[in-house]
Amino acid sequence: MQGSPSPNAQSPASTRLWRPAAQRNLRNVWSKIVGQKAAWISASSKALKVASSLVNAHLSSRYMSTMDLGILKEIDGICDKAQLKLLHQQEEYLCKLRSCYKDLVDAVLHMFNASKSMRTYVKGSAGSPLVEFCNDFGLDGDNGDGGGLAIFSSLSVQYFENLGEELVEMFVLELKIKRLLVVEFHSIVFNEAQEMQPISVMGWSDEIYSGEFDSVKKFTNFYKIDDSTLPSQLNWLELDQKVCGVGWSKVHPKREVLQVYLTTWLAEVNIKNSRIEEILSMVQEEMQVTLV
Repeated sequence: MQGSPSPNAQSPASTRLWRPAAQRNLRNVWSKIVGQKAAWISASSKALKVASSLVNAHLSSRYMSTMDLGILKEIDGICDKAQLKLLHQQEEYLCKLRSCYKDLVDAVLHMFNASKSMRTYVKGSAGSPLVEFCNDFGLDGDNGDGGGLAIFSSLSVQYFENLGEELVEMFVLELKIKRLLVVEFHSIVFNEAQEMQPISVMGWSDEIYSGEFDSVKKFTNFYKIDDSTLPSQLNWLELDQKVCGVGWSKVHPKREVLQVYLTTWLAEVNIKNSRIEEILSMVQEEMQVTLV
């Protein structure tokens, strides 16, 4: 008895039906990726402004005792009051910085989810007279790639997936650097606060915000980034222990070092903008659309 044909062995008629559905899906997916790229840029820019304000407040507080206050020096406790207010400002900036970091994680997660939903699967049973399609795995043997056919003119689903994976990985790598900086900024404020009032301690293996690890593991498990020297939930952060240590910085970084931190945030060295533009240009040319 002859078995049912594999969904991958598509007839010319079913291929004609699959291709428009796959084209619509890919256009939507790449629009989402571009949208999340814009969300990243916005959150990263906002975070840089917040971090700059934090650094300025920290330096003002640190060097308060060496400043010439003029006639204000005659006011009792003026330095202590000013330093306490500057500390409160730093705590507010930390809260905003954590919020920005969460927005960065969310952007990468949504970008990753989109990049993993480029395939279009046959929906329903193989013998159904009505052919429908969806983005979730349906029939056994259906890889959702149209048997490797070109979707538009020359590129297959897998080729589009490879481009998406390359793009997303840049943001994953950059997110690791930004997490390191967020923890370091927290430690800077923590060290200053010890002499004035208690402040919550953040260790390297602590979540920056509630639910962080649940979010990042969704995309970092895919890239199989591992470092057994770090807690299991932070395996994606393969950083030398000489850099991250086991907790937080014990000394105040110099002004020049703080400037390097801000410059590093701005530079986003892991995000190759020229390559991203090349990828998006290739995708738009193939699809004959402008991604906004």
